[in-house]
Amino acid sequence: MLQVNNISFGYTDKTIIKSVDFQIEKGQNIAVIGESGCGKSTLLKLIYGLHDLGEGNIYWNTTEVLGPKYNLVAGMSFMKYMAQDFGLMPYETVSESVGKFLSNQLLAIKRLRIQELLDIVEMGEYSRSKVNELSGGQQQRVALARVLALEPEVLLLDEPFSHIDNFRKNALRRNLFAYLKAKGITVIVATHDSTDALSFADETIVLKDGEIVSKAPSMHIYQNPVNKYVASLFGEVNELVISKNGLSETILVYPHQFKVAEKGTLKATVKQNYYKGGHYLIKAAFNGKPLFFEHNTSLELQLDVTLEVVK
Repeated sequence: MLQVNNISFGYTDKTIIKSVDFQIEKGQNIAVIGESGCGKSTLLKLIYGLHDLGEGNIYWNTTEVLGPKYNLVAGMSFMKYMAQDFGLMPYETVSESVGKFLSNQLLAIKRLRIQELLDIVEMGEYSRSKVNELSGGQQQRVALARVLALEPEVLLLDEPFSHIDNFRKNALRRNLFAYLKAKGITVIVATHDSTDALSFADETIVLKDGEIVSKAPSMHIYQNPVNKYVASLFGEVNELVISKNGLSETILVYPHQFKVAEKGTLKATVKQNYYKGGHYLIKAAFNGKPLFFEHNTSLELQLDVTLEVVK
C-alpha cells in the first residue's frame, strides 16, 4: 500500500502541494488529473523521492520514501519514474536503452526480455536504431519500455502518451495497462487526457492549486462532479441555473446529456455546428450564454430548439 500522509511542499516559500493525503492499494491504476500547474508532476516527483517534503511523510508498505537529504542517489529503488523529457541517451540503440539496467549474466534471457518489452510498446522493429534517429513519440515508447524493464513495484508516469499519435495511442494504452494489471504493478499516471482516467484508472485524483478536490472511482467523479472545474477536465460542460418551484438550482450538464425534444423545457438558439465524426457538437445560445449539446445531424443556424436533460 502507498500512503501519502498530509504532505506539503514548495520549491520556494510558495507552497505547491498543500496537505495532500491519500492511500493507494497494491496493483491499482490511479490517474492524477488537473489543469496545468496544479501540481501533478510535482506530486509524482515527491512520491518517487526526488524532493524533500516540507511536511508529512510517504510510505510504501513499511518503507518510508525519503528525499535527497537521505539518499545519495535520489529516488526509491522499488519505484520507476518516467518524466516528460524521457531521460534517454541519444547515441544508444533502442535495445541498449531498454536493457541498460538488466543483468548481463544471462544474455539470451536479457535479449528475450528486451524484445518482450519492445513488443509491448510496438517498437520491436527499431531495436537497432539509435535513439536520436527516432521521433518524439517513438522515444516516448522506448522510455516506457525501459521503466518496465525491472518490473518495479510502483510505476510513476508523467504524461506518458503525450507525444504518441492517436491511431497508435489507444492500442498502446490497452497493451500497457493490461500488462501492468497482470503483473500487479501499482501505477500512478499524471495526465491531461481524460481517456487515461475513464477507460483505465481504478480511481482518479483531481488536483487544483496543489490540493485534492476529488478522489474516487473514475466513473463516479465523471458522473458526479463536485464542481464545474472537475467536470471540465473531461470535456465541454454546461453550468446552468434552473428555476424550479420558485427556487434556483445550479446543475452541470455534459453535451451528450441534452436531447432535442418538442416538449423540452430549455429554449436555445443554434449558433454553430462542429462535426465530431459520429455526431455534431452544437453551440447554442441560452439566456445570453453559450450552451453545448450533441445531435446526430447538423442544425440550421439561428434555429430555435427546445432541450431536455437526459441523465
